[in-house]
Amino acid sequence: MTDRPEFHLFLPQMRMSPAALVDRVQTAEAAGFAGVALMDHLAPPQALDQPMFEAMTLATWLAARTERITIGHLVLCDSFRHPAVLARQAATLDHLSEGRFELAIGSGSTPDELVTFGISDAKGAERTARLRETLDIMTRLWTGEPVTYDGAFYQLVEARQLPRPTRPIPVIIGGTGPTTLEIVRDFATWWNVPAHHSARLEERRSLVGSARVSLQQVVTFVPEGKDGQEIVDTAERRFGWMGHMGRAIGSGPELVENFEGLRQRGVARFYVWFTDFADPDTLRAFGSEVIERVG
Repeated sequence: MTDRPEFHLFLPQMRMSPAALVDRVQTAEAAGFAGVALMDHLAPPQALDQPMFEAMTLATWLAARTERITIGHLVLCDSFRHPAVLARQAATLDHLSEGRFELAIGSGSTPDELVTFGISDAKGAERTARLRETLDIMTRLWTGEPVTYDGAFYQLVEARQLPRPTRPIPVIIGGTGPTTLEIVRDFATWWNVPAHHSARLEERRSLVGSARVSLQQVVTFVPEGKDGQEIVDTAERRFGWMGHMGRAIGSGPELVENFEGLRQRGVARFYVWFTDFADPDTLRAFGSEVIERVG
């Protein structure tokens, strides 16, 4: 296995000003990150007292202020948008970014949020079935041809959207359940696996067809010359509620070993969620001490 993996920055858009978010994404682009992924919520989980910006609007803002980096999410919530609306948004972002937008989508990781905001009280199986219809509709609309569709959740009659995307928009879907993996197999470019489910990689890999493997991991990075204990203690205060759920903690060489081990298991992309909220100095150091040395 010789291909170098991609590193994408997972950047939940809360606690920060628009200028701070742009600074981090531009820094990540310069440091060698291939992409950035925002979150999609109506209120930030576990931080309801914090300000947060809307996912698609911010993605557009960041695309306009970068040149190379891919823009996406982990993940868009299917229940927030009608598939025709999301298909139009995605195609528009694809054109505005000159082919740098990727669509990551899920059935909703915070069901209580859907109830709180009066969107849906549907159970998991229903939300997953709706997600399949959404993807079916969007991929048909992206062809630019008229679409007639009679589903359990959506009905379209000779619906057509132009322009077509500039390229087949990559689709990212996460999860390890059997029904979700069928959707990954049928629609996804990337199968995203949370680090705490990485033990299922080999067991489930054959179920996702041609989808490539990405993995999301919370990372506490100790750059050269920094006080490791202070960094770890701060991370525990901020992220202790998560337990250790696949977290990676260490210096540059230790993290290189972590990512190399996963690369050898077939992971081709890493979504990195930094416990210091992606401080620009951390991004620069991670680029030189980790990204440049993996693969």
